[in-house]
Order: sequence, then C-alpha cells, then structure tokens
Amino acid sequence: MAAVSNLRNMVLCLFGVCLVCSAILGATYVVTEEPIAQASARALSDALGEVLPQDCTPCTTAEPIVLDGTSYECYTARDAGGNVAAYAVKTVSGGFGGPIELLVGVYPDGRVCGTKVLSHSETPGLGAKCATDEGFINQFKGFEGRFAVRKDGGDIDAITASTITSKAYVKGVEAAVKAVKSLGGQGNE
Repeated sequence: MAAVSNLRNMVLCLFGVCLVCSAILGATYVVTEEPIAQASARALSDALGEVLPQDCTPCTTAEPIVLDGTSYECYTARDAGGNVAAYAVKTVSGGFGGPIELLVGVYPDGRVCGTKVLSHSETPGLGAKCATDEGFINQFKGFEGRFAVRKDGGDIDAITASTITSKAYVKGVEAAVKAVKSLGGQGNE
C-alpha cells in the first residue's frame, strides 16, 4: 500500500530530514571544535613569533587596550630579565574588500617590530598582496615616520593599484602604535 501524499505526511517527512541534518551538523561541530581551536592557537603563536623580536617570550593571553572607544587585543612579550620587550596588538581596519585583521608588533617606544595579516578579503592579485608583498610589509619594520601613503604625504609606499588596501593597512598599524603609546610605558604588568 502506497503512502498517501498529504500535508501531515509531508510535514513529518520534512521534520525528520531536518532532525537528521541538525544532528549531523551538531556532531560535526563537536568533532571539529577542538582541532579548529588548536589550529587557531597555533596560527596565533606563529604570527606572534613573526611580529615580535626573536629574543623574547610572548604571552599568549590577550589583555584589552581601549583607545578612543575601540578595544584592541594586546599580547605582551618579555625578555629574559622579565622586562617588557614588545607588544603585539591585533587591529582591524576596513579595506577595499572588507576588514583587514592585522597583528602588529610594537616596541614600547612606538617603533614597529613587524606586521602580519591574519585575515582579509581583498582582491586576489591586487589588494591581497598586502599579505605577501615583502617590499610593502618590510617597510614597516623599525618605522617611525608619518603613517600615511606617499600619495597622501606620508612615508609609506602603497601597493600598486591597491591604494585603499594600503591605506587600511597603514591605518591598522598606526592604531596599534597609538594603542601601545597609550600604555605610557607601564605595559601590561
């Protein structure tokens, strides 16, 4: 005997399919939650190693810095004597394709140690070069000049055909430097 197609049977069938799909999604989340957290922690640790001086030990627990109503995650790195060697500050600024998340290493005096793009959605081959163009990235190491691209009277060479992305990157680096300077030399003790 064939099942009769009526509203009740269709609703029960749809409910059953949704229940099974929800169970599968829930199980997938539970199974992948820990590996994703471990991969994120490893990526953060690697990024901290890239933007901070090699002779220091970074703290992997973020402390908040609030500046002008914006909260930044700040990781303190200490030298062998326990003194603050540098800070790594996570910033987000709006690029051409969306937010650009940066990790910026900053010495206590405000000089930049290094920068690393954590995530972006910039145009491949153009703005996406902000994560790979060594010439662009390396100009920030030890930087103490005016935080603006040359087109705007600053000291930073923009990525060719990616002025909006370059400006967003510079804005993110400048925000990190200002956040560290707002600590006034005390740091996260």
